[in-house]
Amino acid sequence: MSEWIRVIAAVGTLALGGAAAAVAGVLAHRTPGPVASSPVAAPQSTTGNSESGKTSFPVPPQRAVVFSRQDSSDVLALAVVPGRRLSLQASVVGGQGEGVEGLNVSFRVGSDVVAGQSCGAGCYRATTSPTGAPADVVVKVTRPGGTTTWTVRMPRPWPPPDASALVERATRAYRSLRTFVIHDRLASGPKYAVRTVWTIVAPDRLRYQIANGPAAVIIGNRRWDRLPGAGWQKSEQTPIQQPTPFWTSWIDAHVLETTRSEWRVSFFDPKAHAWFELVIAKRSLRTLETRMNTTAHFMHEVFGRFNEPLKITPP
Repeated sequence: MSEWIRVIAAVGTLALGGAAAAVAGVLAHRTPGPVASSPVAAPQSTTGNSESGKTSFPVPPQRAVVFSRQDSSDVLALAVVPGRRLSLQASVVGGQGEGVEGLNVSFRVGSDVVAGQSCGAGCYRATTSPTGAPADVVVKVTRPGGTTTWTVRMPRPWPPPDASALVERATRAYRSLRTFVIHDRLASGPKYAVRTVWTIVAPDRLRYQIANGPAAVIIGNRRWDRLPGAGWQKSEQTPIQQPTPFWTSWIDAHVLETTRSEWRVSFFDPKAHAWFELVIAKRSLRTLETRMNTTAHFMHEVFGRFNEPLKITPP
């Protein structure tokens, strides 16, 4: 039985429904080889329509400050382009990677309320002219099944600093780690989520345990898998390369918040069509926390035990 089928079967026994595909996707990202899938849904084309100027995926505009959240089974994202006139864009992406059309979207900045106009599938734009730096932007999305009202606090200072170089340095720091542990929560919709503990040992060792679910150990070209209540099964494995972050590229990176010891940054990954938010330690440049929102994947990861003497051995 392939690893993909093993994962789907195991998660299915936990009554996780649609979360199974999301879990298998995350396993595929960190354990390539027997698992034949991608960590996120296959990117949709972003080629513009020459007649309408509309894109087929609601990518945020250049220079935008980006925010995102789970909205039932959809991704709801906000892009704010600073300037005398604020350019606002809401992106709504459904569970199959499609832009959700036909919604009633509005934005409120201070006392000014503006309606979002369609700019493509799942894309809604408006402009407004606030007096001074905006304190927050309220996004209202009305569907046949209900209304979402999302208040997004704008960072200070405004406009926020560019974080492109910071994300690059944090990515290098991530890839240079020798060992660490990840506590991961992954959902594919509003009803189901799974929690997994990952242990990473560079360059090619990994162990994971899904709460009340399957587990695996990978060492070089070998792996062992175990379903709940069963024994370990050994198989071959295409050697993995760890550590590997989920993001592979970034645009619209900005510092949302700064404390004495940390930065909180956000960006959009145009290759994965995913919105990210990272907490980065100032002293070490290590990523302490990650949130990722993309098609049917709503993930929160907390990192720890950096470069401790962790060992992964055959079970």
